[in-house]
Amino acid sequence: TFCLTADETQCFWRCSQSARCVTCSRQAPDWASLTLGVFVCQACSLLHRSIPHISRVKSVQDTWDASDVELMAAMGNNAAKAKYEQKVPAFYYRPTHSDCKLLREQWIRAKYERNEFEFIEKQEPYSAGYREGFLWKRGRDNGQFLSRKFILSEREGALKYFNKQDARDPKAVMKIETLNATFQPAKIGNPCGLQITYLKDNSTRNIFVYHSDAKEMVDWFNAIRAARFHYLQVAFPGASDEELVPKLTRNFMKEGFMEKTGPKHTEGFKKRWFTMDDRRLMYFKDPLDAYARGEVFIGSKENSYTVLSGLPPSTQGYHWNHGITIVTPDRKFLFACETEAEQRDWIAAFQRVINRPMRPQEYAGEETHKPTGPLYSCFVFSVYGFMF
Repeated sequence: TFCLTADETQCFWRCSQSARCVTCSRQAPDWASLTLGVFVCQACSLLHRSIPHISRVKSVQDTWDASDVELMAAMGNNAAKAKYEQKVPAFYYRPTHSDCKLLREQWIRAKYERNEFEFIEKQEPYSAGYREGFLWKRGRDNGQFLSRKFILSEREGALKYFNKQDARDPKAVMKIETLNATFQPAKIGNPCGLQITYLKDNSTRNIFVYHSDAKEMVDWFNAIRAARFHYLQVAFPGASDEELVPKLTRNFMKEGFMEKTGPKHTEGFKKRWFTMDDRRLMYFKDPLDAYARGEVFIGSKENSYTVLSGLPPSTQGYHWNHGITIVTPDRKFLFACETEAEQRDWIAAFQRVINRPMRPQEYAGEETHKPTGPLYSCFVFSVYGFMF
């Protein structure tokens, strides 16, 4: 073999820079798989290293042999996708660079190690419409993770779990129509940690689960997405796959600790965990609480919602110095962040929501989110992705 000249190396470098990571779509990947003929980013190259019998990676800035470049030219990202992703189900989650390691690694293994998207029969674990098994579930009150039997049934339109293996009646029935799942490894403290939310008595209920086997956990996640997809196909027969897929599951826009005060602004500020889920800002005493202590509906600027940096001059009782004021038609909500960076991130998240015009169905949501007690009603169809 002959090594590339300096000009050929520079041309090859420019080629990689115009591509995207074949795994997570990050721009300008600077690594490549010699055996698969695809460009990958540095983060995903580390995952490719975990399957050396399938993929051998190399930096595009290293010295390359002409034969290796010929292989890359013969395959490339587009040809690799045509081969390895030819039968990806519409509901199957395709990770991005912002997703956790687990999702990206299992996407790589599904494509190149298990060949799941070349042979439909290999997709049965998450496409059959029925799934049962045991997951470790966090107890609502004691915080301990205990093994619980879960059953997902498209026919029954529900995900259920049982406190005892031989129990006839489930401890909880989670309707597919309000179900959401999002991976939360850092929050749960497990690389396979999954947060499942659903509506119970018009309030959002959180449960936290994991499985020791990464594939098993990702299969559960995609099985939930498949059930949601088929439910929405029946509910909205005229909707295209492109309309339905973004509504199968959703990641939270922003999470983290802030301080808050009460509606009169005379109470002391208390540290709470906040979750921004679409237009719902929920707050919890602990990140792993089953229920929110309250919710704030964030409308649009056309409806007189505004986010401001800082707190009113007369405000007292806060410990963190980086304030945020959300102005609504009814009142002002006051928060404080520990750092300026957190303040900027929260303001950016609020601003994205406020800048987005409200859809007709969200006006009903604004009414149901007004305070009525320690917990606010939160049944908003649009939040769960059913309105078009």
